[in-house]
Amino acid sequence: MDSLAELVTQRVGSSLGADPLVRPSDHADFQANGVLAEAKRRGVPPRDLADATAAAIVDHQLLDAADVAGPGFINLTVATPAIWRQVRDRLADPRLGVGEPLAGERIVIDYSAPNIAKEMHVGHLRTTVIGDALARLGAFLGAEVIRQNHVGDWGTQFGMLIAYLEEHPDFGPGAGETGSAAVARLTRLYQAASAAFKSDPEFAARAHAKVVAFQSGDEAALAVWREIVEESKRYFTEVYDLLGVLLTDDDVVGESFYNDRLPAIAAMFEDRGVAVVSDGALCVFFDDVRGPDGNPVPLIVRNSRGGFGYAATDLAVVEYRAGKLGATRVWYVVGAPQSLHFRMVFEAATRAGMMPPDVEFRHISFGSVLGPDGKPFKTRSGDPVRLIDLVNGAIHHARRVVIEKNPGLPEAEADVRAKAVGIGAVKYADLSVGRTRDYVFDLDRMVSLSGNTSVYLQYAHARVRSIMERVGPTARTIDPMVPMEPAERRLALRLDGFSAAVTAAATHAEPHRLAAYLYELAQALTGFWDACPVLKAPSAEIQANRVALCGLTARTLETGLGLLGIQAPYPL
Repeated sequence: MDSLAELVTQRVGSSLGADPLVRPSDHADFQANGVLAEAKRRGVPPRDLADATAAAIVDHQLLDAADVAGPGFINLTVATPAIWRQVRDRLADPRLGVGEPLAGERIVIDYSAPNIAKEMHVGHLRTTVIGDALARLGAFLGAEVIRQNHVGDWGTQFGMLIAYLEEHPDFGPGAGETGSAAVARLTRLYQAASAAFKSDPEFAARAHAKVVAFQSGDEAALAVWREIVEESKRYFTEVYDLLGVLLTDDDVVGESFYNDRLPAIAAMFEDRGVAVVSDGALCVFFDDVRGPDGNPVPLIVRNSRGGFGYAATDLAVVEYRAGKLGATRVWYVVGAPQSLHFRMVFEAATRAGMMPPDVEFRHISFGSVLGPDGKPFKTRSGDPVRLIDLVNGAIHHARRVVIEKNPGLPEAEADVRAKAVGIGAVKYADLSVGRTRDYVFDLDRMVSLSGNTSVYLQYAHARVRSIMERVGPTARTIDPMVPMEPAERRLALRLDGFSAAVTAAATHAEPHRLAAYLYELAQALTGFWDACPVLKAPSAEIQANRVALCGLTARTLETGLGLLGIQAPYPL
């Protein structure tokens, strides 16, 4: 369904013969800013071209007025019946008028990527939340989305863990152990094994032997490794279920998945002259990548001992996702510090002919979560904050807000609402910020009922749902001939921008564009409430139209928040 902005653009553009650059305006409903450039191209006075265009486009079906301002801007006023019809049509559409511009696309999204045998911490928050929002947005716009959780499940540390666990079976799993308990035990195991590895040369030798054993297919060692992986995955599932993100076990594709392909990747790079042997290692060099000493910094495909690191794995990932998965777009939701690494991987893959020119490979980078001191968020001991502690802290804060709004609420209901509010607050605080920016994790601000927070949006949704419930069902349909108050007009035009906001958020991989839209929509709703009573509307016709506006606003807020992975509970 075309938005009013698109319809106005088509109407003005057909008369102007060029892109009219239609934008929302404070002076009218829209403003056409493209006359100046077109007048310059034609060599005519801008004002004359603007006057001629304005005279030709007013039809009182779509446009009621077109007034020329300044050197050649055209202020455009949409006909009120056209706005009411748009509200009616969007309300009748299950998708609220949003099309599927990404239909036919297959988007692989790499996000979250925790490490096996380790607890998830604050560093996993942004990749998980941003990646989940992009997966939801892409699927809503018609793409086939393939989620990939590229977990760290291979390497020397697993030989260390296997050796220590065999020698200290008391670190084994307990009966009925939850995922959280399992990963806490694995963390203690890792700490003990690491201490022994550093202090006991004989244990270090046994650990290295276990690395060789499980990487060579020793079934006993592999069985222990598999159990560690499964225990970690149970924990990851608990965290994802708590956060309400879409990742499941089926989306987990660990580093180990690509091991068999690594020797062939190295051979291909060497055969094609993309990589060369330097000091015993197989390396790809770049003219513009140098260290502080001025020497080239290579991408190491195979190290001097014949082993493979994560660079080789990432090259195998490129080949798999472009080839086997048939992706049209591959998005890596990984922190900004990895920007150089991905640039080197993508360039190396391109040189080797592994990256098809019609497939978009993109690093979706993001900034850091900061503590109140403006530094990376850590505990007092200097360790990263556990993700589960961060989320539970938000739920605890949100519970106070829920109880303040509903003093007599039963405990169980308060817990349910606090979870929706707290987790929504964490997600929205992350997604409402441009992803490349850092932000301060401030729970008091996040759960505030005022300002740009998810709680403000959730409350707006709950309030408008409450008003509709009090009005009750109405058999009347929208009457396009009912006049519009300015606040009704502002709300209706803001609702008209939903499709554009969703599309921009997905195609630019910037969820904050949708968050900003929803906040502006909630502000327009507040203005509507202040100026346009619904329960005490002057007439049945006016009330029916206002109820329709309320209904469309409620559904738009709920759908928009849902695309960000945030619930819109009612009652709140």
